[in-house]
Amino acid sequence: MLGPPLAGLSSRTGENGVRWRGKVAAVTFVVLLLGYAALRLSPWPAALAIRLVFEAGGRQMNAALERFVPVSQVTGVLDEHYAPADPDARLDVFYPRQLSTEAALLTVVWIHGGAFVAGSKEEVRNYVRILAAHGVTGVAVDYSLAPGRTYPTPVRQVNAALAYLAKNAARLHVDPRRFVLAGDSAGAQLAAQLANLTSSADYAREVGVTPALGREQLAGVLLYCGPYGSPGRGGQDRESFFVRSVLWSYSGRRDFRREPGFQFMFVAEHLSAAFPPTFISVGNADPLAPDSYALATTLKNLGVPLESLFFPADHEPPLPHEYQFNLAAEAGQEALTRSLAFLDRLRSSPAGAAER
Repeated sequence: MLGPPLAGLSSRTGENGVRWRGKVAAVTFVVLLLGYAALRLSPWPAALAIRLVFEAGGRQMNAALERFVPVSQVTGVLDEHYAPADPDARLDVFYPRQLSTEAALLTVVWIHGGAFVAGSKEEVRNYVRILAAHGVTGVAVDYSLAPGRTYPTPVRQVNAALAYLAKNAARLHVDPRRFVLAGDSAGAQLAAQLANLTSSADYAREVGVTPALGREQLAGVLLYCGPYGSPGRGGQDRESFFVRSVLWSYSGRRDFRREPGFQFMFVAEHLSAAFPPTFISVGNADPLAPDSYALATTLKNLGVPLESLFFPADHEPPLPHEYQFNLAAEAGQEALTRSLAFLDRLRSSPAGAAER
């Protein structure tokens, strides 16, 4: 008596299961189709995914650096608002705790990385504090992220930060005659671009930014792991999904090569012999390593005073992007030591000596 009803139920359940699986497959297809369309129509989905991953890594990196900060030796001020009308325009300033009121120090302005779509000054805060403990004023700068704000907004913002630091030099222990522009990854690109527009009136005019500093105020540049040339430069295949997404986000245009003026973002192709003394480094396993090698060659050919820290291709362990922030590793310690030595040489040079 139970056989036929149960058999019917089983049959209906099977039919419902087929229908349910069909609906799930249809919904999945629609979601994937919408996701694909979103990726084709807007840079936001990819940018937000990159931001999520990068910022998680940035927080971990800053936390790992905490134990290397000589807390008792450093003080400073947080969240200085360098442009009142811009909510993203904030910076932190750190300097040695034992300073006389009027002391003015070589000032290292560190611009954080994050592929122009991620990152914050908080992620490099501990590294800047470590630099400050060695006798400089260290500044960590925030700027607006793409795709919400596009090029050249971050260039203008960091330029405004330099103007603010020069104006408030006495209060913040800044030596307005000795600035060093520094950065990692996208921040290194911004540092190099600001250094170039400070050094070249023609380039500044092309970018459309009036430099906040005179060339004589810029003592040097400290660059780690940055992108400096256009994708495909020198035969490199760099038109990956990641690169396309980032440059679409930053330029505001999917075909970024057609965005007017965006070509000046690729600073390696617009350098002059007036570029400041430079320290440049990158890990041997960094996908952006060719950019640093090419930039170093260009600067050397221009006669720019240059120091570099590069590693053999077979260096073990392989050194990834942003290797310098890993102070638990020998290479990270070497990078810090070499950077501090470079800053010491700039600090001992007469003010204005960098002008050429």
